[in-house]
Amino acid sequence: MDRNSAIGVFLMAALLLIYLQFAPKPEPKKAAPANTTAAARVAKATPAAPDSVALARQLGTFAAAAQGAAQATELKNDLLTVTLSSKGGRVEAVRLNKYKTFFGRPLDLFDAKSAQLDTRFRTTDGRQVKLSDLYFRAEPQGSNALRFVADVAGGQIEQTYTLPANSYELSYNLRFNGLSGAVAQEPLTFTFVDNVRQTEQDRKQNRNHTTINRYLSSGEHTALAETSETPEEIKVAEPMKWVAHKHDFFVAGIIADNQFSSGQLNSSVDLNDTTYIKTLTSTLAIPAADVQQGKANFRFYFGPNSFNILKEVAPDFDQNVYLGWGLFRWVNRFVVLPVFHFLEQFIGSYGIIIVLLVVLIKLVTWPLTYKTYESQAKMKVLKPELDAIKEKYPDDQVKQQQETMKLHQSMGVNPLSGCIPTLLTIPILFAMFQFFPNAIELRQQPFLWAHDLSTYDDLIKLPFTVPFLGNHISLFTVLMTISTLAMTYQSNQSNPAAMQGPMKFYSYLMPLVFFFVLNSFAAGLTWYYLVSNLVTMAQQAITRRFVDDTKVRAKLEANKVKNKDKKPTGFAARLQDAMKAAQEKEAQSRQGGRAATATTNDDDTDVEPGTGASDISPKKPRKTRRP
Repeated sequence: MDRNSAIGVFLMAALLLIYLQFAPKPEPKKAAPANTTAAARVAKATPAAPDSVALARQLGTFAAAAQGAAQATELKNDLLTVTLSSKGGRVEAVRLNKYKTFFGRPLDLFDAKSAQLDTRFRTTDGRQVKLSDLYFRAEPQGSNALRFVADVAGGQIEQTYTLPANSYELSYNLRFNGLSGAVAQEPLTFTFVDNVRQTEQDRKQNRNHTTINRYLSSGEHTALAETSETPEEIKVAEPMKWVAHKHDFFVAGIIADNQFSSGQLNSSVDLNDTTYIKTLTSTLAIPAADVQQGKANFRFYFGPNSFNILKEVAPDFDQNVYLGWGLFRWVNRFVVLPVFHFLEQFIGSYGIIIVLLVVLIKLVTWPLTYKTYESQAKMKVLKPELDAIKEKYPDDQVKQQQETMKLHQSMGVNPLSGCIPTLLTIPILFAMFQFFPNAIELRQQPFLWAHDLSTYDDLIKLPFTVPFLGNHISLFTVLMTISTLAMTYQSNQSNPAAMQGPMKFYSYLMPLVFFFVLNSFAAGLTWYYLVSNLVTMAQQAITRRFVDDTKVRAKLEANKVKNKDKKPTGFAARLQDAMKAAQEKEAQSRQGGRAATATTNDDDTDVEPGTGASDISPKKPRKTRRP
């Protein structure tokens, strides 16, 4: 590893650290018996008798539907079990049938204790009515469809739910029939309060990957800050198409066939709360005309945060899968994910898939790697000349740079050619850095001693907590660090003169820094880096067989003859002129300093004509005339 390559690696590390700075349960309730059709089961709890007078005063003409017994109904397919309550006619709980928490429990996306969905509206006489204030009559509508009906104010409120087979989407329609005279002509307010439980091993990562995403009808996508531990809020005054509560690897979202006219999104964190990791709240405005005309059609998505599934749900719904920003997201979306999904069709072990992914990437980037090795060889054979320049001009840095630049130009060497290929691999580095912690494909996939490649392996558990490290040591991270140090040592030994002083120290320091940074990252990521290091060392050994120092020297000598009378052009010429101007300015500055010194000596001494230097005597002080 020469100086330019080390600078490239150091810049990559610095960018990565900056990127990191700026750019996880109670026992779930037992599932009800499976039911492929809409079947009701009466809740055991007996509600207290309501006060009819108080209800009439509170709800007016809607009080007739404010008494009853809550019943729960399940809509179920192979993927989802959705529990609906006749009190409010709303979704009460959602279970993902094919997933478990990290701790082996059934994965309830939310239940009656952790979340609440509700809709409220204002009546023409100024009362606020919530659908959860009313009891609805459940009417099965064939296979896996259910309609809730409430007779109120001379009309009806209808809510219809349909769960298709083999789908994570629940269709929902809300309609007011014959209530135009009783309901104010203003938007209804839909509210989703979601107290998120920990489902993954790393509570902090689980929290920091939980947020609310929203998509405007104009095509803009934004989200609340994920890692913030202070309350976050976004008020949206323009129409929205969908809003999604992202629970790290799972999503609870609502998509409007038409649009929500406005909304407000909030998140808050209580670090002392051991039950919930974050509270998400979405408040959305539903146009009154859509409800009265039967056009208030929505789809709930309750399912995994999987790119291939989400991209079919709604425009930009796949943005819930965080794959990095800008170029890094493009690399993950159009390169890493397609290759990963192609390989998983034939290979069952995701650890082996990562190995093949590394090999493919290394093969594609080998031309860049070869250019780096070739640049190292050129700088190595030029070292005697470079040392001679330093010895000839030990105290003149500008002259050293000028002569070094002339040498590079005459030999046809670009000193940046070893650094640029290294920097060009940054998009892949950052893409992988975001892919592995967010890829649900790796969730709960074991490999070697790791139980879950989407989180850290904690084979080595500590009885205490170490700052910046935690209470565990990831064995994959340890092996990755050792391999990085070995690769650095191998590079430094192959060209010891090129890596000296502080740069040599930094080359060994950075792997240790990354050990602390990556110890709590996904095992899949550190396994990827470990394999990448091993393949890189193999590449170095193979490439050295093709890069012979004698042949490189002969090529440089041929370039020297060819470029003997060639003048620099373009950037090289401008750089040479700038260095020459700097040297002339420095020379003028030195001459000015000597002239000033001479003037000072003239002012401080009197020299008699004809006298020698030994006759110079200090001037006598002049008398100052007082005014």
